[in-house]
Amino acid sequence: MTSLRTPKLILSTALALLLSAHLSADPNRLGQDLTPIGAERAGNAEGTIPEWTGGLAQSNDRHTNPFANEQPLFVITAANVDQYRDRLSDGQIAMFKRYPDTFRMPVYPTHRTASYPDSIYAKAKHNAANARLVDGGNGIENFDEAFAFPIPNSGLEVIWNHMTRYRGGSLERNFAQIPVQANGSFTPVKINEKLSWPSYLKSGSEDARYDNILFYFVQEVTAPARLTGNILLVHETMNQITQPRQAWTYNSGQRRVRLAPNIAYDAPGTATDGQRTTDNLDMFNGAPDRYEWNLVGKQELYIPYNSFKLADRSLKYSDMLQAGHINPDVTRYELHRVWKVEATLKDGQRHVYAKRVFFIDEDTWQVATVDHYDGRGELWRVGEAHHFPYRDVQVPWTAAEAFYDLQSGRYLVGALTNEEGSGYDFSQRFDYNDFTPQAIRRAGR
Repeated sequence: MTSLRTPKLILSTALALLLSAHLSADPNRLGQDLTPIGAERAGNAEGTIPEWTGGLAQSNDRHTNPFANEQPLFVITAANVDQYRDRLSDGQIAMFKRYPDTFRMPVYPTHRTASYPDSIYAKAKHNAANARLVDGGNGIENFDEAFAFPIPNSGLEVIWNHMTRYRGGSLERNFAQIPVQANGSFTPVKINEKLSWPSYLKSGSEDARYDNILFYFVQEVTAPARLTGNILLVHETMNQITQPRQAWTYNSGQRRVRLAPNIAYDAPGTATDGQRTTDNLDMFNGAPDRYEWNLVGKQELYIPYNSFKLADRSLKYSDMLQAGHINPDVTRYELHRVWKVEATLKDGQRHVYAKRVFFIDEDTWQVATVDHYDGRGELWRVGEAHHFPYRDVQVPWTAAEAFYDLQSGRYLVGALTNEEGSGYDFSQRFDYNDFTPQAIRRAGR
């Protein structure tokens, strides 16, 4: 087991908060010395993190790797991990200890590829001047679509940036979610999801019923046959204290739709073999009310990034998944600045994770790495989001989400599209009636 260690920070807690408070007074700095969504535009002093110059150019060729000819600058292994520990999370270091002969991190040159539509930049600037936390930080108001707090003042604002980041507005995705056993064996679970923010519905977002809705979500398992037939519907609310997340399930055996208030927090995720919680989907989602959120500061960290190799459509799942962890030959790590946020379970609250330490990429507000601690204070699971820029639609997201169980040796990989045909389709537009209990009843039949 591994206990919590504090890596070297670029900003102390006090300095980080002071700097954030100062920047928040001037949203006009967005697009100036800050990027349009709040990252530092400048590179670092050593030149190992370059200046942000607008991100990767938009292209209809989603999967062609613009960095295919690059070679790793170096490879971190169990033999040399101590040289790099100041730029690794405790969970990453624990992976080297758990798998000393097979786990490694190939580190490549850093490319700041994050790019979003101009309309999203405008909304981020609006939010910087207007959005605010309400109900003890468990809700937001005066918020428009994406990036609620591009110049954050607290850990809660940082995690809200992750939860409100731009993901294309509306999409349908078909992907594989694969629980991998300790010996490396696996059976892919195929999933179809539909996702829409209110303003992207065909009916528009003027209806009052959308006022507290962040997005609508439908999930259906399509394979293997033993797991098919059940459908999950979620109306994700912005303030889950005044209006809790609304969820329903269609049960194929009973042919009934039921309310599902327990689809939240540490309830086991759908078809995950118990390898992640419900609030682990997308690295973190849902109400933040069970934790105290501490903004520790900013640091430089080696995180999975520009994972074109991992997203390669010619790659088979058998090529990429092995005992213990994803095959390092298909991973890519880069040095990026991240926000570090510690979430500690509040007194009197229950969750299987007593503590979580998040590292959030400054250029996308995507949680890149997260360390999960059990009730004894020991490291339990290590989460990694393998960043991938969907450059055809200017949506930085992921090629895979991995959760490694340090205790059992099992792990879960989600969001894989290598063998899934259409993968992510951002052109889909839905109607409100596609996200109702009646709709999932019809789909189940």
